[in-house]
Amino acid sequence: MTERRKTNKVRVGDTYIGGDAPVSIQSMINTPGDDVEKSVEQIRELEAAGCDIVRMAVPDTPALRSFAQIRKQIGIPLVADIHFDHKLALGALDAGADKIRINPGNIGPEERIRAVLSACRARNVPIRIGVNGGSLEKDLLEKYGHPVPEALVESAERHLRICREAEFDRVIVSIKSSRVPDMIQANLLFSERYEHPLHLGVTEAGTEHSGSLRSAVGIGTLLAVGIGDTIRVSLSADPVREIGVAKQILQALELRRGGVRVISCPTCGRSSFDVSAVAEALERRVQDIARDMTVAVMGCVVNGPGEAKEADIGIAGAGPGKVMLFENGNKTGILPLQGIVDILTARILKR
Repeated sequence: MTERRKTNKVRVGDTYIGGDAPVSIQSMINTPGDDVEKSVEQIRELEAAGCDIVRMAVPDTPALRSFAQIRKQIGIPLVADIHFDHKLALGALDAGADKIRINPGNIGPEERIRAVLSACRARNVPIRIGVNGGSLEKDLLEKYGHPVPEALVESAERHLRICREAEFDRVIVSIKSSRVPDMIQANLLFSERYEHPLHLGVTEAGTEHSGSLRSAVGIGTLLAVGIGDTIRVSLSADPVREIGVAKQILQALELRRGGVRVISCPTCGRSSFDVSAVAEALERRVQDIARDMTVAVMGCVVNGPGEAKEADIGIAGAGPGKVMLFENGNKTGILPLQGIVDILTARILKR
């Protein structure tokens, strides 16, 4: 995998984005804007799942009042997501926002952006320039015809120019599209020109299943070539589910350690037990265990022993009702298949 590109390091609350900071995970709450209790509850669930930074939509004054109350009750950085009305951004800063997200396509004239930048500078708060294919500026749509990668990058560049003129450099950029190839190409183009940290995501990615796949391809492709400093997996699902997918993307690229990784074979006619049933049951059992380890569930004696030896703990089919157990590269016994999930879980917990 390519070494991560050099980017500026930006502080968001007590978390850093870019530079030598690890790739962070973000999400966005979907609770009613006026329900402080439910919002705080969801944020705490997200934090417990591994979310580093959380975002909240602030579309109106009631939501702004809730934002202020929520900020006082949580520990992780809270980002105010602002569209159309820059005064809401100013209010969110007064309410303790750790970052402001503005959309170049709808925030309005330059003087509004400059007012937000001035207020952010006074409070040492960064902004995210969030370019989105679904809300691109009208003149750019007329120029390019569609929200193509070049149009998305040009939108970001316009607002970076305003930031430079205002001598404001605490900037994070996101360039998102629902089309994965456009999202990838736009971020590649941008990263060739600038060292601002990038927030990666496929916008309107879809349901938990299809959205996870699109996000893994789009985000994973860029991370694999060293591009990306913070990520959000956008799903039409419980936001907590986004965190699990994001963690798996980072773990697959070995950009985040921690958590039990269950690997398993695709099964074939040689499998001596129901690999998928055992692997899925084990994955559910260990999902909240913080051990940094790999567990292999393999169905037969062909590739099974080799893969199991490479894992911290592994099993391979050894005939009807039996499995071989491997630990730290060594075969340590033959076990009954019955109760194997309990046995493996107990051995994981002993580590």
